[in-house]
Amino acid sequence: MTGAVLLDVDGTLVDSNYMQVDAWVHAFRDAGVEVDAWRVHRTLGMAGPQLVPRVAEHSGVELAPGVAEQVKEAHSRHAAESAHLLRAFDGARELVHEISERGARPVLATSASPEMLERLREVLDVDDLLHAVTSAQDVDESKPDPELVQVALEAAGVEASQAVFLGDSVWDAIAAERAGVPCVGVLSGGVGAHELTEAGAVEVRTDVAELLADLDGSALAAVFRATG
Repeated sequence: MTGAVLLDVDGTLVDSNYMQVDAWVHAFRDAGVEVDAWRVHRTLGMAGPQLVPRVAEHSGVELAPGVAEQVKEAHSRHAAESAHLLRAFDGARELVHEISERGARPVLATSASPEMLERLREVLDVDDLLHAVTSAQDVDESKPDPELVQVALEAAGVEASQAVFLGDSVWDAIAAERAGVPCVGVLSGGVGAHELTEAGAVEVRTDVAELLADLDGSALAAVFRATG
């Protein structure tokens, strides 16, 4: 039997959330729409097609036809310009290495666009350790819909009972719970522990470095025990 750890990337393995907030705020502004940064932050974890209308709706803005696409295109440009700010969190590479070393299958499961995913993978530099990579282009609906988690399970070749999801947003926790996969939350994305727990996370850690230091005492230990 083989287990898998499904890994969100933005805000979980890579310090990118606040760069993403800035890129989205500027993208909306380029399209003539003013939105508050905190409203953008609350939607991170969703893919662009879901994020843009949600931010607009919660900002009381009705987007004219074609504006959503303008925002997404502008975001890609701003995110590219800020890519030099991306960095892997302390312990991120080591965590992926340890997951692989213990015989489980590390699978990236992110709502990032193909362009953003390429940058994130360059920053992480763990492609040789990954069993599979899944992203927004592999699904019709992003988190909190469970489709991305289900696709990641298929890519890992395991059942939900053999996997754990690691993420930083309430959308990660909701999607994982809907797919029947326990979710370990981290605070590095800027979401509080109570919110993550309320959304379904079975455990919350400060960041991946703390998780790495206590793997045998974490929910990931069940995956390693099931691997053999």
